[in-house]
Amino acid sequence: MRPGSNIPAVGGYNQAVTLDAVRRAPEGVSRVEIAQATGLSAQTVTNIVRRLLREGLVAEAGTRTVGGVGKPRTILRLEPRSRLAVGVHLDPSVITIVLLDLAGEVVSHRVLQTSVRAKAPRTLERIASGVQALIAESGADRNQVLGVGVASPGPIDLGSGVVLNPPLLTGWHDVPIRDELARLLDLPVILEKDVTAAAVAELWMDTTGERNDMLFFYCGTGIGGGIVARGEVIRGFSNNAGDIGAIIVGGNPDRPRGRRWRLGNSLMPSLMVAEAAAAGIIPGGPDGMTAAEVSAAYSALVATADDPRAQKLVGDAVTDLAEGLVILVNLLDLDHVVFGGPFFAPLREIVLERVPGLVMGSSVYTLPHPVTFTESAIGEDVAAIGAACLVLDGLLSPRPQTLLIGS
Repeated sequence: MRPGSNIPAVGGYNQAVTLDAVRRAPEGVSRVEIAQATGLSAQTVTNIVRRLLREGLVAEAGTRTVGGVGKPRTILRLEPRSRLAVGVHLDPSVITIVLLDLAGEVVSHRVLQTSVRAKAPRTLERIASGVQALIAESGADRNQVLGVGVASPGPIDLGSGVVLNPPLLTGWHDVPIRDELARLLDLPVILEKDVTAAAVAELWMDTTGERNDMLFFYCGTGIGGGIVARGEVIRGFSNNAGDIGAIIVGGNPDRPRGRRWRLGNSLMPSLMVAEAAAAGIIPGGPDGMTAAEVSAAYSALVATADDPRAQKLVGDAVTDLAEGLVILVNLLDLDHVVFGGPFFAPLREIVLERVPGLVMGSSVYTLPHPVTFTESAIGEDVAAIGAACLVLDGLLSPRPQTLLIGS
């Protein structure tokens, strides 16, 4: 938990620190406990809590006696539905939209099928319509909605809110997605890279701090990595960190060159389906398939336990994944790898069973500590939920850089 500051000029930061302390205590927390955890004075906490109560962000929820003696302390709890945020995940094959409350609970959810060939203007109109319908269906007051977060494949220009040239989205070059959606929705819009949004979601939901040094390994139409160090998401110089697909893996000389030598290609569902179809493991091929059909074929391939060719294809991909992770955890000195995304579920069992041993048993693993490998508890909608968390995080979480002069 971040400490507060008793300098009068940083009231906004201290309010975020206080609200964050309440949010991270679902069982409730007293003013005294907030002061102890944040380092703020009792008077500062009292003043901030009074403001939070007035704004409806927190509520008093009974009293609690500490140690059986003394005056009972009034307990504060978050009012989750007092504010809401919309999250949109633009994946090349599917669009996910969620409405999130302050506690990170999904209030409403919907999925829009799309295509890598779908034109940007029409897709943005569909997203705007989907967001409006979602808010209406939830019964929420539109005035409670703080804004919309959009998680998009990179590269992006965060400053201008433009999607630049995502390799798996045909025709999405220099698309002003932030400003166009803001115009269509009349709501504030934040744009972020999808893997970064997923990492933000994990941090937002983590109340124990166990994921403060983490790689979120995203498995979608493509792959990517959201990086967290010392509790902060690493975005990079241009906010495009996380493009891990170019890592060279697969040193097995028996594999065809140019096909499975990059980590991104090794795990891409459409390429795995194409390779399986070419080998006669599954019928057909990905050409002309819808996203749902590719997903079904990919799941069927992974589940084909009685075909040694399928076992080798999937096993090679998992070995490649482990090789890439050895490089990443060594480079970044991480202690936690979280897997997630819409295409991770079919690989869940084999990845969580084999990857830890392959990584930490590697002859080039150099870290003096073990790495924990887990699946995201948030589910396959993690990027959309992360996009909504970006809105909540940007407005309600303590940011030390806001204390800098000129920030």
